Amino acid sequence: MSRERFPAWVYGTGDEPDPRFTLANERTYLAWIRTALALTAGGVALEALGLPPQPVLRLTASGILVILGAIVPLLAWSTWGTIERAMRNGTPLPGSRVSLPVGVGVSVVAFLIGLSLLLR
Repeated sequence: MSRERFPAWVYGTGDEPDPRFTLANERTYLAWIRTALALTAGGVALEALGLPPQPVLRLTASGILVILGAIVPLLAWSTWGTIERAMRNGTPLPGSRVSLPVGVGVSVVAFLIGLSLLLR
């Protein structure tokens, strides 16, 4: 009796890669999930604590963090799947779809918080 694995678009092609690589890919995915949780918690905390910096800039920074926290798991899932599929097919591994949005988003948030501190 054969059981189909989920998701079929990943597991329905190629050969099983070395389990060590599959597990490393999964650990990377889980690290991005932890990052998403931290981004969401940071955004909520920034707004919930109502710190003195400019309210509009603080709310904008909080919103960016929460939105990143919602987008990162989707990008991480997609990256996990494309990497797993590439390993199964023996093709070059694609780059991360998560790093750039997170890097830019966190930089923008840091800029907004710094600006709000200067303007108080």
